[in-house]
Amino acid sequence: MAPRTPSRPVGTVTRGTTNPNRLRRMDRWIAATHGAALRRSPDPVAVDLGYGAAPWTAVELLLRLRAAAPRTRVVGVEIEPARVTAAKPYEREGLTFRHGGFEVPLSGSPALIRAANVLRQYDEDQVAAVWERLRARLAPGGLLVEGTCDEIGRRHVWVALGPEGPRSVTFAARLGSLERPSDLAERLPKALIHRNVPGEPVHAFLRDFDRAWAAAAPYASYGARQRWTRAARDLRGDWPVLDGASRWRQGELTVRWEALAPLTG
Repeated sequence: MAPRTPSRPVGTVTRGTTNPNRLRRMDRWIAATHGAALRRSPDPVAVDLGYGAAPWTAVELLLRLRAAAPRTRVVGVEIEPARVTAAKPYEREGLTFRHGGFEVPLSGSPALIRAANVLRQYDEDQVAAVWERLRARLAPGGLLVEGTCDEIGRRHVWVALGPEGPRSVTFAARLGSLERPSDLAERLPKALIHRNVPGEPVHAFLRDFDRAWAAAAPYASYGARQRWTRAARDLRGDWPVLDGASRWRQGELTVRWEALAPLTG
């Protein structure tokens, strides 16, 4: 796929911190929930936007998505030219690297854009415009996944968006790393992290998740996974939880975006 006519990339250079396996939980969720769409796509291209100082996350994304959709191709996009140069030796069949930013320098429309730990370094009031720009680049039925995780991939929170707008928020963790679900608050994406205050929906959700977790304490004797599953099941009575036990057992929980969206802004 040939790139568009070169122009000044949209965005700013970020720290570029990355580690192998950092995004495995996000990748696992994408493969499970979007794999069928990638298999159906006539041109299943996935973009790893802002992959960082090393290309590990793009290499891993290719391997994980091809397990679900063997025709998938991945394009790593970075705004720092030196990072693109450093990544070029890792190119292979199905994997290329390009210089660019939020304009997403492809001639076609990708079926998936993953932007992990990118908007974390922007201002909250910039998020809506970036989301709109990236959503406009998606193919019909495409998916944008934007979120944040810790340095070694134990804790993630991400927003899934379609061409029409945001759809859901997913919380995911290595459950042994959590004392309570609200520990994930420090990894909320930029659109939500400053809204974890009384009166905002995401704050109420995390409060209720902690209460459900506490009530599920007797299940801890069977392991953290059973406790998380029970808490998720109880939480579903009051919140629009979109997934079920098969995802909960992976240490995930997905909620409809409208339930957690900021009240203003």
